[in-house]
Amino acid sequence: MPTSLLRRTVAGLFMVGIPGPRLDPDTRRILSEHPPGGVILFRRNIRSATQLRDLIATLRELGAGAEPLIALDHEGGRVQRFRAPFTHFPPAATVARGGTRAVEAVGQAMGRELATVGIDIDFAPVLDVCSNPRNQVIGDRAYGTTPDVVARLGLAQARGLSRGGVVPCGKHFPGHGGTIGDSHHVLPRVKASRRALADLDLPPFARAIESGIPALMTAHVVYDALDPRQPATLSSRICRDLLRHRLGFRGVLFSDDLEMQAVAGRRSPERSAVGALAAGCDMLLVCQSLDAAVRAMQGVERAVERETLDAAALARSLLRVHALRRRVAALRRGRVSRRLGWPKHAALARRLGA
Repeated sequence: MPTSLLRRTVAGLFMVGIPGPRLDPDTRRILSEHPPGGVILFRRNIRSATQLRDLIATLRELGAGAEPLIALDHEGGRVQRFRAPFTHFPPAATVARGGTRAVEAVGQAMGRELATVGIDIDFAPVLDVCSNPRNQVIGDRAYGTTPDVVARLGLAQARGLSRGGVVPCGKHFPGHGGTIGDSHHVLPRVKASRRALADLDLPPFARAIESGIPALMTAHVVYDALDPRQPATLSSRICRDLLRHRLGFRGVLFSDDLEMQAVAGRRSPERSAVGALAAGCDMLLVCQSLDAAVRAMQGVERAVERETLDAAALARSLLRVHALRRRVAALRRGRVSRRLGWPKHAALARRLGA
């Protein structure tokens, strides 16, 4: 494969973060030389709704061939990137009190607002069961403490997001709710048995897969009963054997951010990226540093050239990403409103938070 084609092919398996609200010359150069399959946005990228819409339009114009997928984490509560006029909904644990209809209504409202400015993917719903009251990283981001409630309400949010015009992505497989440590800073470890995981953590993901959820995200967590050596993101036992073969997931598997300390504190970007793809991830998030993203891409390029990465597996990942792009394109065609400001959504948020 020619070097330039290999570079662009590999870059298409990455979703990267950018440094600011506008594209500086260096960022433009990197995105042009290594056109990523997606861009994930954070609060540092957002000044206003109109600025965000312009930024997304610019990112799409830079795309060589396929336009980059545009994504962000938007859950409500403390995981909220936007300022007014976007609606700030309460956290999942609060919205859950309103039941399935309320959760779906919030999901649809979120989807409409995100779609209006050009967002394609929301990394939600959280499908983690909050089984450990000492868990601070999940906490009120979870819909509940039992798998049935989390599955029912998580799927309601996913339906709402889809109806609102964005693709949902459930997280964090195979479950982050039983941990104590925060994978942004440490590598958490879950000592639960296989039976306990099957009874408590896996059912919401299994139900989401049965319902046809198009994307899931991994957890940077070690599960002793499943793979005592590797966190889920880097474990073929979890990503391939459990998720693909046993649970039958056919959608796109995103890694969580490879710059989180649970992974980055132990491995270089190159090793993390190769390990995640080898484990069965389809698209890799590198959210904070474009330099780290480029290093990760180059590590994957070298692994492909040396045939230490399975080219057939990467081809399957590209096909799954392409299928996700078709779903996004269909949702984009259905977007009609460009109006900013949603008083009914604000009233819903106030009612649920009361």
